[in-house]
Amino acid sequence: MAVLRRLFAFALGLMGVGLLAGGIWLLLLKGSPYYLLAGAAYLWAAWCLWRDRGGAGIVAAVAVLTIVWALWESGMDYWALFPRVMAPLALAAVALWVAPAVQGTTPGWRGKLRQVGAVMFTLLFMAGFAFAFHQHGVIQPGKDIAYQPPKGDNAASEWSAYGRTTEGLRNAPFDQINLKNVAQLTQAWMYRTGDNGPGVDQNTPLQIGDTVYSCSRNNIVSALDADTGALRWKHDPVVRAPFWQRCRGLGFYRLPAEAMVIASADAADLANGGSMPVQACAERIIETTADARLIALDARTGQPCGGFGNGGTVQLSQGMGQIDKGFYFQTSAPLVARDVVVIGGWVVDNQRREEPSGVIRAFSARTGELVWAWDLGNPEITRLPPEGQTYTRGTPNMWTAAAYDDALGLVYAPLGNATPDYFGQGRPAGSEAYNSSLVALDITTGRPRWKFQTVHHDIWDYNLPSQPALLDFPDETGRNVAAVLQTTKRGQIFVLDRATGRPLSEVVERPVPQNGAVPEETLSPTQPYSAGMPSIGVQKLDERRMWGMTMFDHLACRIAFRKMRYDGDFTPPGTQMAIQHPGNIGGMNWGSVSVDTQNQRVFLNDIRVPSIFQLIPREAYAAFSKTHPPVSDGHGPSPQDGTPYGVYTTIWFSRLGVPCVQPPFGTLSALDLRTRRIAWQIPAGTAEQLGPAGVRLGLPMKMGMPTYGGTLSTDAGLVFFAGFQDYYLRAFDARDGREVWKAPLPVGASATPMSYVSPKTGRQYILVSVGGSAYSKDVGDYVIAYALPEKGADAGARPKR
Repeated sequence: MAVLRRLFAFALGLMGVGLLAGGIWLLLLKGSPYYLLAGAAYLWAAWCLWRDRGGAGIVAAVAVLTIVWALWESGMDYWALFPRVMAPLALAAVALWVAPAVQGTTPGWRGKLRQVGAVMFTLLFMAGFAFAFHQHGVIQPGKDIAYQPPKGDNAASEWSAYGRTTEGLRNAPFDQINLKNVAQLTQAWMYRTGDNGPGVDQNTPLQIGDTVYSCSRNNIVSALDADTGALRWKHDPVVRAPFWQRCRGLGFYRLPAEAMVIASADAADLANGGSMPVQACAERIIETTADARLIALDARTGQPCGGFGNGGTVQLSQGMGQIDKGFYFQTSAPLVARDVVVIGGWVVDNQRREEPSGVIRAFSARTGELVWAWDLGNPEITRLPPEGQTYTRGTPNMWTAAAYDDALGLVYAPLGNATPDYFGQGRPAGSEAYNSSLVALDITTGRPRWKFQTVHHDIWDYNLPSQPALLDFPDETGRNVAAVLQTTKRGQIFVLDRATGRPLSEVVERPVPQNGAVPEETLSPTQPYSAGMPSIGVQKLDERRMWGMTMFDHLACRIAFRKMRYDGDFTPPGTQMAIQHPGNIGGMNWGSVSVDTQNQRVFLNDIRVPSIFQLIPREAYAAFSKTHPPVSDGHGPSPQDGTPYGVYTTIWFSRLGVPCVQPPFGTLSALDLRTRRIAWQIPAGTAEQLGPAGVRLGLPMKMGMPTYGGTLSTDAGLVFFAGFQDYYLRAFDARDGREVWKAPLPVGASATPMSYVSPKTGRQYILVSVGGSAYSKDVGDYVIAYALPEKGADAGARPKR
């Protein structure tokens, strides 16, 4: 036992040295003195244990005093307590177990006390660890937030756009799968695309009639039988993009009846009961590619539509000027509205000034002809630029999905910011007015009707990432107003009048930090805040909100926080490393929201992991970039050529690969539009597939992980979501967020689920693309559909004829 005691004393001494040194550093940075004191106490205890002069009582006293300090600093927040008290409890238990009293060599009441203490600290540690597998920080609905289970009709319909319809609501109007039978859901079929990378599959498929249309990460389109998943046709456009390979969705276009020219139809034969031949490409799958092409395919056969562009393809590089490989392409689903296809584009971040234009264009869905173009840098250009010119380079772009209101004839385009993201001087004319703005464009002309800016002079990469949702919003009198809801990376939710862009909930301008920027920069003194709606995940950081799996990386994150610059929201980029919270991945990102229209309830997911950034003077950038290599998600050093500074930005993790802020790192929330409050909120998923330093521990701790993709709601009062960091598709009760079903997935998913009712069998399916979680090395090529067992499906819930 003496050997074990000395080994423990040696390890405790090393811990004490680390805590003492780190504690002194933190204290010099004007941080908490706790770690210095704890380190000194552990060193003292280690010396006593080594010399067999007690010491266990000192370790126990540290644990008791740590509990008092932790409660004073963070209250009863479980995840805040976890790194503060778990290690001291474990050390106290071990110290008391290896002390001589436990072995019966110390007589009397002191030995008994040490035995009781050893058991007590062991039980406290076990209980504290067990609580990691329970949800914490859950928000439950208040009694004043009403909810009535919606009703669906189970009529077969189509999921014909990325958000089911161009309104972007992601709500399936079915109730065949409901709260009573959702536990019976089983896998109905699985399809393997064969596209195993590179890239990530983030596709939400379409369903037209009895066919499901899916696109893989490298833009391979597959048409599948809706009931079996059997392949009907496949089209490979042979895309070889250098990076950021993904397809988030497809478009669908059906020729109007008056345009159905029936070639080769014989009138006499038709009069005698003959059947009309089906026109080629009467129904079209529209896709954009990661090498900037717009393609129309016959929905029946997968063949390119010959009358569209050049053999079925339009080159989106036209009018763009010089495009370096990978600098301009499309990742989000095209918007098909009336007879046009509206296209934006993704540009590689922070490489240089004058990257390809953010022009938004509309092409004829019938012919591929350019119908209109909106170049915000040169509004005089309405189609192709004049000979020898290009669309204005470097202007804000629309890389995500747009929404469309046919009654108003308006396209709602969420814009990014002019490149580069983190230095705002010298941007193209007109950019300042449109950076990070929602713009309503006339569908017939492409001219802007109104705009609403969510960030002034954006130098934080707070572009608008998500498709807007077109919904009815109750005003103060209870009257419903046609509204557009826009989520943001900032965690702000803006609700605007759909026709005018006027805010329907209070928006206020608040002062923001003005210090720390580089001398050349000019900052906006205020920024818009959506004061009339809840904000998600935006609590201001301080040292007490730093986190780690243990007290040691917790200390390291506290030191890192104190070393960096952070003044709250909109801390400006400068030459000192600074913290950005919410980070440049969100807040809310591209997954968008789903909406229970009957209850006026919005379901959304968020990310709560800060970013860090630093501007690097041009003369130092080359050397800096050699010592800070880029990371796989596109973060790292970027040159920002044409400006005085390069930039370094990345997600803020500890050395163990764990976020430096306390959980949850992501949540699922329900927003009640009637009360304008959060109805419920739960941590999103578990750490089952994760662990420190990339080691999977297999522990399903319910701390809430970053979320990707979006939610699916149904008219059975269910919410489906798959974009967790663990490998599950889950269903939640829309009333209170209670988990009611989950299915394990072969790998993670970062796509938004969809649902449809088969017109052949009347079965409702829940379908999700399973290609890998964000930032996970485990990738796949699965499209998986779930349904009730055939005998369990409601026989009365057949499609209406």
